[in-house]
Amino acid sequence: MKLNIALLAGALVPASAFVPASRYVPATILNGYSTATSGEAETESFRVSFSEGESAISPWHDIPLKGSSEGTYNAVIEIPKMTKAKMEVATKEENNPIAQDMKKGKLRDYHGPIFWNYGCLPQTWEDPNAEHPELKCFGDDDPIDVVEIGSKSIAMGSVVEVKPLGVLAMIDDGELDWKVLAVATDDELAKEYDDIDDVPASVKDGIREWFRWYKTPDDKPLNGECRAETFLRLPLQICLNRQRSLGFGFDEKYLDKKTAAEVIEETHDAWKKLRSGDIEAGKLWTGN
Repeated sequence: MKLNIALLAGALVPASAFVPASRYVPATILNGYSTATSGEAETESFRVSFSEGESAISPWHDIPLKGSSEGTYNAVIEIPKMTKAKMEVATKEENNPIAQDMKKGKLRDYHGPIFWNYGCLPQTWEDPNAEHPELKCFGDDDPIDVVEIGSKSIAMGSVVEVKPLGVLAMIDDGELDWKVLAVATDDELAKEYDDIDDVPASVKDGIREWFRWYKTPDDKPLNGECRAETFLRLPLQICLNRQRSLGFGFDEKYLDKKTAAEVIEETHDAWKKLRSGDIEAGKLWTGN
């Protein structure tokens, strides 16, 4: 049976999440950083670049991780609420602009709009060389992801201060892909949410289910599922191994605010080693 993910998320997400969002952000001043667009929208050439004063900067390496107050962090918004283009900081390009992800020569879109603001935390990196001691999988070679669950839509390229509420261990194609659940500090919901248990179950479930389903347009199984036809086609052990490479760790439970901060610090330490050259960068652009 196929589920309509838009209807599923609509049932699980508060009405305040459905706020129209601009897909592209013009050149503007955002928390002291300027953004500018180049290339044609909805094409491979489209980019959102960052600068500070007259100097080009990397949103990944040059924007500080820590926010202005204790326990807060800066988040770079790549995908505004209610849009579906899979935009991301281009980790292999000079100065790491935001671009639309490509796969097999085609621009990537999600199966439907994302119902939260989505981005990454600068100066973090999920190390593909480091195995998680409990989950037994390696990092996905990207900055750590953040799902901002506030009431407002936030424009692409915005740098916003957030406080983490918890974290979800997603396992995607065998790689550890942490999702930090957070809220912008200037959002009205920041007064209500301080830790993961403060977040309504409907929101947490909606986020988990959205990520469970998001690759199905690429003819991939749900995260955490091995399809029946795959069992028929492949030996049992191969299919079971594949199933273990998809899904969520820690029994699909969100971990609390304290653990989220620890995970963020671990990825920050990994980024420091990457930036210093202690870890080989490979094709990643680090500015070194």
